[in-house]
Formats: sequence, C-alpha cells, structure tokens
Amino acid sequence: MSDMHRKLTTIFCADVQDYSRLMGADEEGTLATLRRYRDAMARLIDARGGRVVNTWGDGLIAEFPSVVEAVRAAIDVQNELARLNVAQADGARMYFRIGINLGDVIGEGDDIYGDGVNIAARLQASAPAGGIVISNTVYDQVRNKVAVGFEFLGQLQVKNIEGGVASYAVHIGAEEDRPGPRGNRSVFGRQAAPERAAASAARRRRAVFCGLGMIAAGVVAVNLLTWRGEVWAVWPVFAVALIAALLWIRTSRLDRGFAALAVAGLAVTSINLLTWHGTFWAAWPLLGLATAAGIRWVRRGQGGIGH
Repeated sequence: MSDMHRKLTTIFCADVQDYSRLMGADEEGTLATLRRYRDAMARLIDARGGRVVNTWGDGLIAEFPSVVEAVRAAIDVQNELARLNVAQADGARMYFRIGINLGDVIGEGDDIYGDGVNIAARLQASAPAGGIVISNTVYDQVRNKVAVGFEFLGQLQVKNIEGGVASYAVHIGAEEDRPGPRGNRSVFGRQAAPERAAASAARRRRAVFCGLGMIAAGVVAVNLLTWRGEVWAVWPVFAVALIAALLWIRTSRLDRGFAALAVAGLAVTSINLLTWHGTFWAAWPLLGLATAAGIRWVRRGQGGIGH
C-alpha cells in the first residue's frame, strides 16, 4: 500500500555556488568542507524543529512545520557558514544559496515532491551566494515576526505556475560586513530573469507615480485656468497624494505596518491643517498612532528573538 499523502509544509532548499569550480580546484578538500558545512546546517535545522529530507551532490532539502522557524534556521545557517568561511582561503570558501517556500506537497515515506518543492528550488537558484530568497507565501507569514529586512525581487517565472511567484530577498543585518564572494553581492540568480522582472516592476512603479504626478499637476492647472478665488484643487491633490502613499507602502522595503501608521499620521495632520480653525485636533489621533507604532515595535522585537 502506498503511503502517499498531501500536506502543507515549509520547504527549505540549499545548494553551493560554483560547486564545479571548487571540485575542479580541490576535490578532497571541497568534499571535506561540504561534509562539515552540511553537518552544521543539519544541526541548526534540527535546532529549529526542521528535518533534512534529502541530500544530493551539493544540494540539501529540509522541511519545517513552522514558516518562522524555517527562515530563522536559514539566517542561522548563513551566519554560521559565514563564520566558518573566515577560516578558509578565499578560493576555498563555500557559499550556499537558500530558497524557502510554503506550499502543498506530496509526501511519500520520508520524501516530498510537487510544485511546492520545485518553487523552493527555483527560489534557491535565484538567490545570491550566501543569500536567502523566499516566496510571497513565506513573506506573508514572517514579515512581522523576524527582525530582518526584505527586498521585493518581482515575479519569479516557474514552470506550471501561471504568472510566476512573487519573491523576496532576505537581508541579514549589515550584509556588506559579512564575508562573501567579491563582485557577487547584488546579483540575484544564475539567470537574469528575476533581475529583469524586478527592473520591469520598478519601471511600472515609476510610470504609475509619474502618472499620478501628472494628474495632480493637471488638476492644479485647471484650478488656475478657471480661477474664481478658490483653491479647490487642494482636495483632489490630497487624494492623489494619498493614493501614491498607499502604492508606496505596497512596494516599500520598510515594514508595511509602520509605513501605514506614518502615512495615516501625515494624512490626519494634513487634513487638520487644510481645515484649520485655530485648533490642532490632530494631536490626539497622532498620539493614538504613535502608541500603536510603539506596541508594534515591541511585538516585532519579541518576534525576532530566537528560542
């Protein structure tokens, strides 16, 4: 009887950057380093409640019941391997790329299969050496629970997934201070597809903001050309500015919660000033928003503390 079954799980996929080059330079030394680094990875994965599903060549697949713990494990792994690389000669340093996806998979025995695994592998292939790339399903679960930065990379094209998969790079602290291969810090992926997607998304965002700016300028121009002693354009321009701010929140690398609170504070202050009658009533809403921001900051800090 087959024990195949479906389940929702977090897939952690890793492999070595430039493994063939390392093997060509020193087979025995590379295999010894790979074994040592894999042992460190397995220990850190186990400490976060995950399990190593499979290893092959220079690759590794693990799964986690917790999305947050999977990302924390990936951060632990990259920090630990960066520390181990310090003791290695430049040409012998080994850098892993990691991709993480939350998806539905088929389990059979100890193995897992399906699009959820394939997406994790594609995310891994798009990561820089020593870096981590996650899917949007992972990002939605961890963005307020792990004290790291995220960068939207655009839609990653994946076979059998129409429209691709939105992906994010995980920025681990001050990455420029962490050891890494020279000239490879900002390159995402073996291929240029994720980079092109991110560039295309940036162009679309610029076009939208330019369009909103032109609308605002047009409204002001109509107000001036039909002047009757009233600056009625201020409210349409305010509405356009609010739309632009909301779009900025969606694409910003900042925490969306904090960004939304900041925009709300600016909106309340602007309304108070535009309808000024001698009372700064916005002080109380601003106090409430500041309190909400403080609570969010405390909770986020607690979420980023490891077990």
